[in-house]
Amino acid sequence: MIQNVKVGIDIGTSATRVVVSEFHKESLTPKILGTGIAPTHGMRHGYVLQPTEVARSVKKALTDAEKNAGISIRRVYVSIGGVGLGSETATGSIMISKADGEVTHIDIERAMRESEESLKLANKKIIHALPISYRIDGKEILGSPEGIRGVKLEVKTLFVTSLEKHLDELLAVVRSAGVEIVDVIASPIAASFAVLNDRQKTVGCALVNTGAETVSIAAFENGGIVSLQVFSIGSADITNDIALGLKIPLEEAEGIKTGSMASEYSKKKLDEIIEARLRDIFELIDNHLKKIKRSGLLPAGIIITGGGANLPRIEEYAKQSLKLPAKIGVAEQFEQTKSKVRDHAWFVAAGLTIAGASGTNERGASDTWKRIKASLGAILKQLMP
Repeated sequence: MIQNVKVGIDIGTSATRVVVSEFHKESLTPKILGTGIAPTHGMRHGYVLQPTEVARSVKKALTDAEKNAGISIRRVYVSIGGVGLGSETATGSIMISKADGEVTHIDIERAMRESEESLKLANKKIIHALPISYRIDGKEILGSPEGIRGVKLEVKTLFVTSLEKHLDELLAVVRSAGVEIVDVIASPIAASFAVLNDRQKTVGCALVNTGAETVSIAAFENGGIVSLQVFSIGSADITNDIALGLKIPLEEAEGIKTGSMASEYSKKKLDEIIEARLRDIFELIDNHLKKIKRSGLLPAGIIITGGGANLPRIEEYAKQSLKLPAKIGVAEQFEQTKSKVRDHAWFVAAGLTIAGASGTNERGASDTWKRIKASLGAILKQLMP
């Protein structure tokens, strides 16, 4: 009997992917019941341009997944990415409420709310609120401060945000497909559930997802995410460069880039074209690491995922550019399966199901999702015939 099923839907600029996973007992290693995929139309850099076209892509991918899994899909976890996604940090401090000075989870939530209130988030919505560090009476506390005694609690919080318009329109499109959204999770965080292990997240690493039109970087340290950034550049730019550099059609350029089509052109010329664009991408990443003071300081290095992870020599370019260890990400729990989810392009959708089964999406603000759902009604009406 099929039970404890989680469904993840990742609406990318080039393709919409759905993964249906079944989980047994306490294990977070899923059994893949089915997958669905459809070309995405009406998206640009991760945001919705034509809601009707995107809705059609979502429905097709869901129908495909239902057919392959042999079940009806009613509830889904949705990823949010694109250029509207980003992060900000803020610090909140409160006086500890209990008479004996013992910190409770209520104190932590109060301090996080204080940090949120200090933000100026015009046209943005908070997707995740994640505590990065704690101080009690000015002294840094490793791990959770709950149960420790003091007078004053400070919490440094990372807020992962999305442009309000982008988020509302994307989620309204999913709801128009006739499914209920259980939760929304930032794409890089969803992918981390499939790709990163606890040791990598603890010692420090950066997960780089190379999509068709965007590249995201999520930096982790001490077991949690400390920064997230999205750039409006992707593997499709490499295809465009190859087409222009070699004076060939886009379809041929894509085939040469991915290695699915034999190339009659100079390997040296091709490598120069690809390297030039990758240099641009890794320069953006290194500038961000410098900004957060992590450049050259992540022992677990760079883990590369996404469709662009299949580019030849991308690990080598990453090592040279970032002066860090670099490797292609692997979702170990899917290594023994024959399913499509072994491919990097599926890690976000698969990670959504693991996040759902774990009972956490790493979002600390309990009322965030309620606020998001409350604003979707008006947008959804626009999609109705």
